[in-house]
Amino acid sequence: MLRQTITIKDIARELNISVSTVSRALRDAFDVSLETKQMVLEKAKELNYKPNYNARGLSQGKTNNIGVIIPFITNYYFSTVITGIQKIAYEYNYNIVLYLTNDAEERECQIMNNLILSGLDGILISTCASNYDHIHKIMDKGVPVVFFDRTNSLNASKVKQDDYNGAFEATSHLISQGFTKIAHITGPKDQMFTQNRLNGYLNALEHHNLPVRKKWIIHNGFSQECGAQDLQKLMAKSKKPEAIFAVNDRKAIGAMVELKQQNIQIGKDFGVVGFTNDPICTLITPTLTTVSESAFEIGSIACELLLKHIQKENLIPKEVILPGELIIRESSMRSSTVVKKADLP
Repeated sequence: MLRQTITIKDIARELNISVSTVSRALRDAFDVSLETKQMVLEKAKELNYKPNYNARGLSQGKTNNIGVIIPFITNYYFSTVITGIQKIAYEYNYNIVLYLTNDAEERECQIMNNLILSGLDGILISTCASNYDHIHKIMDKGVPVVFFDRTNSLNASKVKQDDYNGAFEATSHLISQGFTKIAHITGPKDQMFTQNRLNGYLNALEHHNLPVRKKWIIHNGFSQECGAQDLQKLMAKSKKPEAIFAVNDRKAIGAMVELKQQNIQIGKDFGVVGFTNDPICTLITPTLTTVSESAFEIGSIACELLLKHIQKENLIPKEVILPGELIIRESSMRSSTVVKKADLP
């Protein structure tokens, strides 16, 4: 037998007061006496009353549901971001509805177009698109949108990593270890964070008076397989690099697997640095030097921002940039004498 759900009508009947008085008392309205509020709260506890936030939201034109659109959920970074989003959403009695694009722009457009008919109070998105018409349509309908990780130039709140400085520090670290022939295996050109990490890499080379070799910059996907493919292309060239800075850890690990197959000693003969600080970095041999990303914080801050936009219309968009941290491990450390910056050409 199904258990009967207790409603405010039940509380009102038990106390012989109106439903509206119970509702106002539960909302801590100013026009209800403290004595009545206390009486309502005690009866609600006695009857084990649980508020129906969805019903309340519908009465206020809201559903207490937010959409979260991400490229993947199988990797460490996005699963951690989701954990951060969930923490804040649940604290404020919101549900999250998850959508996966599989890093396909067409799929992202389909999802966003279908969301026009869905009951969502707002959307968190890590976009994989190069054209943003589908996002404009949602925003023009008054649905709050907050971008995280993969952002763009739209006038909306954003939460992201300090990609430029992280890349600059990663590349400079390789140079400090005596690696002067450094390649960059990165993602698609139209992603803003890809471009920011590329710029950090390029400016680090310029800062240390090292030449930029365009043939050593390879744009591809973000997977481990793509990292292995990129390394193969680099080592097939007549002029080969002696280190790589990868746009993420998965690509870095793919490159490391390929280096091992080519019997190239990682660390001593070839330096590798990634970006993310996936737990697998400490499980592989050699361990992977990387730039850590504040995935949990990115998720929680993005969710907090979205809830503020939901609660207050015309809130001025805000951009939050979180710093990373270079974590030095074995993959970038040479056992031979380190070349000092002053000795570099």
